[in-house]
Amino acid sequence: MLLLLAIQWGHAQTPLAPTAVKFSTLIFPEQEKHVHGSSIVSLPNGDLLACWFQGSGERTADDVRVMGSRLKKGEKNWSAPFLMADTPGIPDCNPVLFLNAKGKLFLMWIAVLANKWEMSVLRYRTSVNYMNNGAPAWNWQDDILFKPKDTFAVETAQKFKELPEVNEAWAAFAEKYDKMIIDASKDLSKRSLGWMTRIKPLLMEKGRILLPLYSDGYNFSLIGISDDDGETWRPSLPIIARGGIQPALALKKNGDLIAYMRDNGGVPTRVTISESRDKGESWTAAVKGEIPNPGSSVELQVLKDGRWAFIGNDVGEGRHRLCLYLSVDEGKSWKYKTWLEDQPPKAANFSYPAMIQTEDGILHITYSHRYESKGASIKYVSVDPDTFKNP
Repeated sequence: MLLLLAIQWGHAQTPLAPTAVKFSTLIFPEQEKHVHGSSIVSLPNGDLLACWFQGSGERTADDVRVMGSRLKKGEKNWSAPFLMADTPGIPDCNPVLFLNAKGKLFLMWIAVLANKWEMSVLRYRTSVNYMNNGAPAWNWQDDILFKPKDTFAVETAQKFKELPEVNEAWAAFAEKYDKMIIDASKDLSKRSLGWMTRIKPLLMEKGRILLPLYSDGYNFSLIGISDDDGETWRPSLPIIARGGIQPALALKKNGDLIAYMRDNGGVPTRVTISESRDKGESWTAAVKGEIPNPGSSVELQVLKDGRWAFIGNDVGEGRHRLCLYLSVDEGKSWKYKTWLEDQPPKAANFSYPAMIQTEDGILHITYSHRYESKGASIKYVSVDPDTFKNP
């Protein structure tokens, strides 16, 4: 029934013409290694820089490192991959690229200590010399360490009271999920580690940067906040959900913020949504929206003309279809869409999209691309949003 509802949602919308996709290519040939979690940034000279993590697995594979590639302006072939970051003997995952308002390039990622997501340490590098071929010349590297205050635990307990009741049967001797998470929120060591990157940050006015973060330990999210263009960071209050992770952010015209999150909770599996009315400091208890989500990362972008673009796996189960939606009313409805990928279930896996818009209005998208019979790569797609039909 759930899958049927997802299919009805996915195909009830008006699809775009095929011309919406201007260009697509694999960044490098399909190969046996595990490649995942890409990010993309546009450089001042019009080149594109992409990165991803690659190795023989994920958190349990100590050879995992961050790789990158460049697409020169006007060219169609990405460069041969090069090393972006590697913590020897420790998996490096979930890289994120962005430029701050001053043009400094940031690479953020996680080093997975003890091969456990919940032990991850947030790392970053910066560069002001990144226009040449190959990897940027890094001028600084450090870790971002958080020490969430006791207000973290207070907020967790309060927001869990605001979530819908859970009606699953529990054994008399079993501790309920909510209580376990609330108790864990009181542990300073647990709430200080394991905050992981995935989605690009949102740059706001006066040097504020909002960096989406999430925890597989708590199964919810928070925002890293910088008010000095990325020089220092502090945590927001948590975004409480029973499985709302990897938030993608958008700024509304009225100044409110919205986070669309992967649903790691129970059925029905839907994109999970939270809002902030104080520039990212605190967030509403998350609720499930209408867009299907099979437990896979999503992406969100406010376009220069005010429309919103959203990417996700628009099915209730699997990652064999990847869809680009368009909204003209700040996410109240998603009337127009196009399928970037659409294959039979279990034949392929397309996931973890990253999306930016350049000054010419074009959307640049990367995502994990794997056919079970061929191997894995990162795919790059450019889309002209002006080919979306207006209502």
